[in-house]
Amino acid sequence: MKQIKTITATEMRGINRTAILEIIRVEGPTSRSYIAETLKVSLPTVMRIVDELIEEGFVIETNEKEWSGGRKRSLIEFNTKDFLTIGVDLGGTKFYGAVANLGGEIIFEKQYSKHNTKQEESYKLVVNLINELLEQSKSTGKKILGIGVGAPGVTYHERGVISWAPSLEWKNFPLKERLETEFNIPVVVDNDVNMSALGEMWFGAGKDAQNIVTIYIGTGIGAGVVIDGALYRGSHQMAGEIGYLLPGREFLKKEYPGFGALELQAAGTGIAECARRELEARGRLKENEEITAEFVFDAHRRGEIWAAKIIDETVEYLAIALAAVITFFDPEVIVLGGGVIQSADLLIGPITKKLQGKIPVIPPIVASTLGHQAAVLGAMINLLHNVSDFYVVRKLS
Repeated sequence: MKQIKTITATEMRGINRTAILEIIRVEGPTSRSYIAETLKVSLPTVMRIVDELIEEGFVIETNEKEWSGGRKRSLIEFNTKDFLTIGVDLGGTKFYGAVANLGGEIIFEKQYSKHNTKQEESYKLVVNLINELLEQSKSTGKKILGIGVGAPGVTYHERGVISWAPSLEWKNFPLKERLETEFNIPVVVDNDVNMSALGEMWFGAGKDAQNIVTIYIGTGIGAGVVIDGALYRGSHQMAGEIGYLLPGREFLKKEYPGFGALELQAAGTGIAECARRELEARGRLKENEEITAEFVFDAHRRGEIWAAKIIDETVEYLAIALAAVITFFDPEVIVLGGGVIQSADLLIGPITKKLQGKIPVIPPIVASTLGHQAAVLGAMINLLHNVSDFYVVRKLS
């Protein structure tokens, strides 16, 4: 039997520190006495931890005052301006990076579109991108907390190793170790959709929710699962790898060494390939014509029958996937993002309609409000959690 872990005095202090920092971040400017009353923690404990947070720079005093025991004390708030983070989102077709402060404000951003790189060439492009972002950060004179990277595919976040990223052809790639050696500052590496889920929970369409699933549909398909305010990764770091979901028994007849069965049908590359086959069968495939998911959605808007057929099939495959996700996790909200969600109006309504009467509860299914910035903002949150000794605690009922 696995031993139940007890809490040390240091961990208890970390839990109190996290709760205090979170109440300041969410509700500030606030007072020390309000924090003590709300959290049922002694005022001396709150004052001691707040003093530490002020010394570290995560909390600042405001010009507003509170009366407490016959003396005035300054109200306190989360310091959103004085720290910067470097966030990088490694997509299969584009790399996007940004410099952000702790308030979620993007200070500078840079994108490499259609990079068409693989393996070591991809890594060199990542280094170039980070160098540009660091130059911009250093020019501000503000402290840089570190670098957060959202990587596609299965990622061992504690070691920062990319187990398998088909779009970049990275296998057991030690990204965290190499970047820390390269730049000599803290680096966190996690699955890109996990990062996006954190971004949506703090700043986007999942704000204030504690149980959300973020599904990104781009070159591939992945989900970030947040349960009780914490990312759920699974025993093999594969929770949310729904691109490998088998959306029908006919998919049991094949193997999928690269992209998964669902991705080959409903991700951007899958939609484009289905369109290519359909146009070729109809004798309408033009030589050197670029076929993309956007091309298919645009054709559907024009009323072209071949495109309507493909989008209808895409909706059905996504509906099957969402039904599985909803019944597994029962989230408060499902946030859809990624390149394909630029055509959210052709997906969300039809998917919801397909699910009606099929499963007991359909949570709100909404489009991302952060778009391509979600993962880099999630990277900022992930960095803050790592450098500030962050805890999520839940009492069993």
